[in-house]
Amino acid sequence: MAFAFQKTYSPAIERLLYQDSQSLSEKDRRRLAALEAITLGHGGIRSIAKVLACDPQTVQDGMRELKQLPDDPAGSRVRKPGGGRKKTAVKHVGLLQQVQDTIKDRIAGDPMRHDVVWTDLTPQEMSQSLREHAVCAGPRIVRRMLDGLGVARRHILQGLPGGDSPHRDAPLRHLAPLIQALLAAGNPVLRIDTTKKAYLGTLYRDGKVSCQPALKAFDHDVPSLAHGVIMPHGLDDLARHQGWMHLGLSRDTTAFACESVRLLWHRDGRRLSPNASAILLLCDGGGSNSGHKHLCKEDLQELVNDRKVPIRLAHSPAYCAKFNPIERRLCSHVTRACQGVLCDALQTVMGLIQKTKTPQGLSVTVRVLDTLYEGGRTVSEAFKKNMPIVFDTVLPKWNYWAMPQ
Repeated sequence: MAFAFQKTYSPAIERLLYQDSQSLSEKDRRRLAALEAITLGHGGIRSIAKVLACDPQTVQDGMRELKQLPDDPAGSRVRKPGGGRKKTAVKHVGLLQQVQDTIKDRIAGDPMRHDVVWTDLTPQEMSQSLREHAVCAGPRIVRRMLDGLGVARRHILQGLPGGDSPHRDAPLRHLAPLIQALLAAGNPVLRIDTTKKAYLGTLYRDGKVSCQPALKAFDHDVPSLAHGVIMPHGLDDLARHQGWMHLGLSRDTTAFACESVRLLWHRDGRRLSPNASAILLLCDGGGSNSGHKHLCKEDLQELVNDRKVPIRLAHSPAYCAKFNPIERRLCSHVTRACQGVLCDALQTVMGLIQKTKTPQGLSVTVRVLDTLYEGGRTVSEAFKKNMPIVFDTVLPKWNYWAMPQ
């Protein structure tokens, strides 16, 4: 024969329940008693009424209110509608207009867009100005008013083009069929670019990293405090999620860029593309990949003569360097991997870059080019007179072949 025992509370719990009920409003006290009675089960109404020193009818009223909660629109309110302290915007009907009057003489904007405005006044200064006109509005209220006006603190967005090129789309349309043909034939298509140089030493770097003690750097980013410089040259394979980052230790020159391509082809190129009959390099139009200088073409021709494989160069037109996919496929991920860490040694930088990965499976190979590249070189007169470069008939300024001689 089974016996049902009624749930009870210890004296300490009963004392806490009574103290808590005395701190509640009558409505909440009834509902607390009802919930506890339901928890106790059979005989719970009489037991909880004794614990909370209330009438059993009060407990029953609370149980009835609990059943009506979904149909009670005012059940979540403690005060009646209209109670409590009035909002500042309600007490001061013209507050929004006063905020506009406060900033009207300290506001600037875009002459071509009426909706783009900004001000140099801070919410604290605006709040002080409003107090002088007998309006008590704190900085938080002023900031809320400014948000309503569309005036907020924002970063400068670096995205406007510094110029425009009439040939922005033509190179892409011209290269698309060539890229497909080279890939179908098993030839490599590489995007190359030199990223921002980094100094080795205890110098500040943007970004955050999880660590216990805070990393410390010099209070000034003076190059003389560094004990070395790194010139990262990236190469990205269009056909696979694989990248290479070659770290130069001297200058970003055309010889350095060509040596980076030579190193890639010597170490991995022949293995990954054993039947390659040509190489396509996609790059920007300045720096070590300049399409305007003969020196770049001379070093490229020397590379082709050495490797015995034709190389086609396709430069991005002016103001179109950001359209090079290597910026988002390789360089951005390498930059993210190195954020917030002190580049105090070459091995540290290599380890950080080598850990670069993406959900799509990107892997990065890191190598060092410790050759000292000479600056201020000029192209030879013999190359200028008999330049063997084969220029395309379409956009020849940015598209040409270097054939083995």
